[in-house]
Amino acid sequence: VSRDGSVDWLCLPRFDSPACFAALLGTDQHGYWRIAPAPPPDGAQVQATRRYQTDSLILETDWQTPTGSIRVTDFMPPRDGRPPAVVRIVEGLSGSVEVACTLVVRFGYGQVLPWMRRTHGQLLGVAGPDAVWLATPVALTGHNCTHQATFTVQAGQRVPFVFSYMPSYQGAPEPTDADQAQAATARFWADWVSRCTYQGSYRDAVVRSLITLKALTY
Repeated sequence: VSRDGSVDWLCLPRFDSPACFAALLGTDQHGYWRIAPAPPPDGAQVQATRRYQTDSLILETDWQTPTGSIRVTDFMPPRDGRPPAVVRIVEGLSGSVEVACTLVVRFGYGQVLPWMRRTHGQLLGVAGPDAVWLATPVALTGHNCTHQATFTVQAGQRVPFVFSYMPSYQGAPEPTDADQAQAATARFWADWVSRCTYQGSYRDAVVRSLITLKALTY
């Protein structure tokens, strides 16, 4: 997830599968998924701060705009036999913020353009044996092989996005409640970190290193 709110690298269904978002190594045309405040019409500055939620891999990005502030929370829930998914939740912290969402799905490291359509109340992208599903209350509109939406988030409002992978021949994945998935992900990391017995001066750095190594372990 880049500093401008874009998922620029994602391999599904495995960590070593071909990427469906590959802008990290190419351009936006090779796939990405950005959720961030829409640029203010007067050119005012938009500031972002990022951090991990406590001892976890739940990423929180706070955006401060002239009209208010929002938080975008990004994470991948533990699978527990479920399809791999990326969950993004936009939460209004203060005021009112216009948010822009842009989705460009490209399988095969940006080389394969999927067939996109709406079905079962979700946005579906299919390319051969691969399929991705986006479940969200936000209506994205397709144009020039890109899906976009602009929506307004008020203080206290939460808008979920669940991006899931399924083999194209298996149909839609089971619905995922974004809030429940976030709570389960937080519990997973809290339980895993609780096994660490190190209590020295550099505990925060040690735990963050362990979490990073865990994330890189298949």
